[in-house]
Amino acid sequence: MIEAQELTKRYGDKTVVDRLSFSLKPGTVTGFLGPNGAGKSTTMRMIVGLDTPTSGSVTVNGMRYARLPAPLHEVGALIDAKAVHPGRTARAHLRILAATHGISGKRVDEVLRLVGLEGVADKRAGKFSLGMGQRLGIAAALLGNPAVVILDEPVNGLDPEGVLWVRHLLQRLAREGRTVLVSSHLMSEMAVTAERLVVIGRGRLLADSSMDEFVRSAGGKGVKVVTDDVDRLRVLLDVSGVSVTAGSGAGQLLVEGLGSRDIGRVAAAHDIALVELTPRGVSLEEAFMELTRDSAEYVTAGTEEVML
Repeated sequence: MIEAQELTKRYGDKTVVDRLSFSLKPGTVTGFLGPNGAGKSTTMRMIVGLDTPTSGSVTVNGMRYARLPAPLHEVGALIDAKAVHPGRTARAHLRILAATHGISGKRVDEVLRLVGLEGVADKRAGKFSLGMGQRLGIAAALLGNPAVVILDEPVNGLDPEGVLWVRHLLQRLAREGRTVLVSSHLMSEMAVTAERLVVIGRGRLLADSSMDEFVRSAGGKGVKVVTDDVDRLRVLLDVSGVSVTAGSGAGQLLVEGLGSRDIGRVAAAHDIALVELTPRGVSLEEAFMELTRDSAEYVTAGTEEVML
């Protein structure tokens, strides 16, 4: 379990994390989302004691990270995949970590197999590709068989097979009862991996909810209706509690307050042929962009505004 209470981090006059509070329980993959500069990495660093909060607190299983008697057995973290001596082999890197925490060499071999690096275990880490470095970082995070796993951008540099592997790994860890916190800018991947979301912007909490609640709250409501008899159908649907507006194309209506089944019944009862009847939804990416619109540190111009 990870619990943050009024967590704040300032560097000089710049507030990077601002009174952030959330509680993450075992058995769930939580996606940690936010624009660049939102404070995600700083928050993760504070969880594992690499940065000290200016105020507030964050605990893992009820204790500050620095007070955990065997931290690698409690928390596994990938914060920076490049944080390994380039002259060491993958096996040597993991053995050094294992030796400092009383972990057997057998476990080193197990995690090397798990992440797919068994065949290059004696290759120097400095020669690794970005994706191989990510796999080594994940191996280090899992070395102590921890109950809490924290991964910052774990799929960065991985090929499609590697991305799928990480997805299944995270979901399996959650099924085993672990607390899993993962950040990513790949919204399509978070949409199929995470069950819960914590979204921050400019260091402040913007959302803390299930994936379904987050997307639903973004306004993914209503039904798109397409018919050649749009005027008559509009009149029939224009009743109390129902909103009917014109869609973006010919013969389109957007209906809110009435489900697809009921709209179809009204149309059938009056012999109105429907070309399309589609519940309207928004993607995680669309919901995220809408929520963080005013929180992005760097905003690019739309393509229609720039002459190339």
